[in-house]
Amino acid sequence: MNPQVSRLLIANRGEIARRVIRTAHHMGIQTVAVYSDADQGALHVQEADTAVALGGTLSADSYLRIDKLLQAARDTGADAVHPGYGFLSENAEFAQAVIDAGLTWVGPPSEAIRALGSKSAAKALAQVHGVPCLPGYFGADQSDATFTAKAQQLGLPLMVKAVAGGGGRGMRLVTGMDQLLPALQSARSEALAGFGNGDLLMERALLRPRHIEVQVMADSHGHCIHLGERDCSVQRRHQKIIEESPSPAVTPALREQLGQAAIALAQSAGYVGAGTVEFLLDEAQSDKPFYLMEMNTRLQVEHPVTEMLTGLDLVEWQLRIARGEALPLSQADVQLHGHAIEVRLCAEDENFTPQTGTVVAFAEPAGLRFDHALHAGAVVTPHYDSMLGKLISHAPTRLEAIERLSAGLQHTTLLGLPTNRAFLAACLQHPVFRAGHALIPFLAEQADTVRERLQASADAHTVAALAVLYAQHPPAQHMASPFARPVRLGFAGKANVWQAAVQELGQGQVRVHQGDVTHTAQIQHAPTTHQSSAVHKVLRITLDGVHWQVQAAHTGGTPERWHVQVQGPHHAELWLSDQSHSVPASGPNAQTATLLRAPFNGKLIALHVREGDSVKQGDALLVIESMKLEHTLTATRDAVAHSVPVSTGQQVGPGQVLVQWQEAT
Repeated sequence: MNPQVSRLLIANRGEIARRVIRTAHHMGIQTVAVYSDADQGALHVQEADTAVALGGTLSADSYLRIDKLLQAARDTGADAVHPGYGFLSENAEFAQAVIDAGLTWVGPPSEAIRALGSKSAAKALAQVHGVPCLPGYFGADQSDATFTAKAQQLGLPLMVKAVAGGGGRGMRLVTGMDQLLPALQSARSEALAGFGNGDLLMERALLRPRHIEVQVMADSHGHCIHLGERDCSVQRRHQKIIEESPSPAVTPALREQLGQAAIALAQSAGYVGAGTVEFLLDEAQSDKPFYLMEMNTRLQVEHPVTEMLTGLDLVEWQLRIARGEALPLSQADVQLHGHAIEVRLCAEDENFTPQTGTVVAFAEPAGLRFDHALHAGAVVTPHYDSMLGKLISHAPTRLEAIERLSAGLQHTTLLGLPTNRAFLAACLQHPVFRAGHALIPFLAEQADTVRERLQASADAHTVAALAVLYAQHPPAQHMASPFARPVRLGFAGKANVWQAAVQELGQGQVRVHQGDVTHTAQIQHAPTTHQSSAVHKVLRITLDGVHWQVQAAHTGGTPERWHVQVQGPHHAELWLSDQSHSVPASGPNAQTATLLRAPFNGKLIALHVREGDSVKQGDALLVIESMKLEHTLTATRDAVAHSVPVSTGQQVGPGQVLVQWQEAT
């Protein structure tokens, strides 16, 4: 008798919960959502047939509570559980608990998760079955002394990795022996917080590889196939932000080698379901050798890339496999068409600093797949991952896919909090990426040149300033003003205040005097195809005969802050604040900053400075955990700590004072 999947509980949140709900409903399967206190208004809660409150705000109190998830299944009559990705998706104890409760587990057997979910165990298994691995230490002895001895044997550079989990958490590159012990300490802490397991492994590091992964699908009848590769080399903090298929570096012959290695590893562990085998590809060698990184025993964030290329629904395959059905295709039947690229839209600025806030305005672009859980009013908290959604393009050629995705990003409206939307668009247009030459160090080497592409022109600043000035009320239509209005606005990232005198000329026209430069502008509020509100306005501005469209959202604060997206001869995203009544913060009389403030929401997990301590530029001061990652703040100059008004374990918010300095003597 085949297992039942008629009412499915999704043990996850956000865009992946919505993704599973969509396919389940298409198959006629009822769905049960679960949610934390922070997610009670989320879209996945609204779209499921039934939703159950787990309580709590932190993952540890909600989405990681096996007892609460099983109770939700019992209370709603669910007969199956889909774990999504992240959280408990690679937790063998959860998989077994679901099965022991008499429910269908939509995932691999718990024995396969144990065999492959640990990177150390997977590498030991891979070596037995001829899958190439880098030299390393994968042992049970986790003492610093053992790691130090093994590091000296292996030689540098080395990569320290958490044996559990993924997403770049618990990874540290070691290029000098003096870095090893701090790397072990930091990686253990991050892995323990993220996965409940602080065990580590260590292997020789390739400094300029590609990250290539292979999608495998296996059924319970002994069939296993691969669906091609994905190139995930564009990363920051060891986390992928751009994925594509096929890889620019993979030939049909290499694809077959990678695919057979992935299948061999999966079958060696009795794998069933969707999984991804990840490799490092060393392009520096003429024969392009590849080495196993790990196997993710779950659906991947980037699975839409493969779906677009193959025309298959991988979630549907997961559900059918869980019901005992055989794979519908053989390896020979798999066809890859065109080129697909995915970008991960994250709540972070161009320096990869995590951000929180409320979405004021949101609108999707036309012509792209967009998996997300966004809506106006959605609150982005520090409690979960920073990813907001994924945009995916599919086209006959790679360059067409790049252009479609880049244009789609530019036409995505997302106002209210900083995101990497513009940064992603600039990455896609970088010549190294366009040429297909981006390796894992791409952003480490080129991030500054990408950021240069984000710099707005003087005209874009003027247009944004006018949009904010006239967002609530357009300029006078009938009577010209005899007076020019002085305006002072601050642009985030700019030391100098934007100053101008603006005079209304009637008929919606204004004249802008900025030093020796004078502009004439026509301003009107534009009709929108999506809902606008009192805090979100769309304007059409013609500056010196050039047309621009601007979206401006009021995000509150004191002084008032505005988030602006500008489209015209080029695109820009800007943050402005009213500085009409502020004292200039720059110039010969400006004081050296005496306060270190929290740059984002998070939990203070380590404090390395105390009152009276002298620090040098570059010294580590404290560590904040936010959105599942640890962020170390360092001293920007030599100074002495006058006071430290925070303590370890405390939750801190943006702008909160962490350290007050006095000048070093």
